[in-house]
Amino acid sequence: MKTEKVTVKNATYQKFEVLKSNRNKRYKHQEFLVEGVRNINEAIKNRWIIKSFLFSKEKELSNWAKGLLENTGTVINYELEPELMKELSGKEDTSELMAVISMRIDDLDSLQFSENPIIALFDRPSNKGNLGTIIRSCDALGVESLIITGHAVDLYDPDVVVSSMGSFFKLPVIRVTENQIITDFIVKMKKRYEAFQVIGTTAHKEYPVFTLNLTGPLLFMIGNETDGLCSAFKDGCDILATIPMSESSYATSFNVGCAATVMFYEAVRQRFV
Repeated sequence: MKTEKVTVKNATYQKFEVLKSNRNKRYKHQEFLVEGVRNINEAIKNRWIIKSFLFSKEKELSNWAKGLLENTGTVINYELEPELMKELSGKEDTSELMAVISMRIDDLDSLQFSENPIIALFDRPSNKGNLGTIIRSCDALGVESLIITGHAVDLYDPDVVVSSMGSFFKLPVIRVTENQIITDFIVKMKKRYEAFQVIGTTAHKEYPVFTLNLTGPLLFMIGNETDGLCSAFKDGCDILATIPMSESSYATSFNVGCAATVMFYEAVRQRFV
C-alpha cells in the first residue's frame, strides 16, 4: 500500500486537523478521524470504509498496528513525524494508529428490522457525551437503530465517537433533517407492524414506564436535553412515558442518557419476564 511521509504542517496535515475539529470540513470531505484500538477494530469489523491510516515510527509498531497496515485495503497511508502525531492525537499517550474513515449515507430505507424491533429517536441532541452514551446504551440493550433529528451535535465529532466506547460502529445511526420524513416513517412502520407503538419520553408526570406494555414493536422518542420533544413529535406519540422519581428528590429530572437507558432496559426486561 502506498505510504506518504508528512514531516511538516502542510496541506495534508491541515486536512487531518480539520477532520478532527471542523464539522463543516468533515462533511465537505465526507470523512472523519478516529483513534483508539477498540474504535478502529469495530470500524473494520463492521465494514466501514477505511480511507487511510496515520502512524509514526518513533517506536516500533505493535503487531496489531502492523497487521492493519499490511492487511487493510486503504487508499493511502501516512507516516507522520512523532511531534505531528502527538499534536493530532487527543490522548495523553499518543495513539500509535489513527484512521480516516468514510461517513455513511443517511438513508432510513436502508435500515433492516427484526419481527419485534425496539427503535429509538433522539430529537435535536445538544450534548456530545449524551449522544455517545445513548448510542452505547442502544447497542448494549438491543435497540436496533437510532434516528437523530433536527439541528443536533455532530454525529461524527470525536467526542461522540469516543463516548460511545466502540458502539458507534455497530449501531445503525441515521440523521434526518425534516420532521415529515419521520412522520412518513412512522406511517410505514405502523403498516408493517400492526401493534407498533410510538412512545414519547417526558420528565413530566405522565404514564409510569413500568405500567406500559412494551413487549411489542416500538419507537422511543427521546427529547432534547433542555426543551424535550418538539410539539410535532409529541403530538405524534401514542403515549407519553415517564420514570417515577422519589417524592423527596431534589432532582426534577434524569440526565437524558440515563433516562433513555432506563426506558430501553424496561422494554427489554418485559420481553424476558
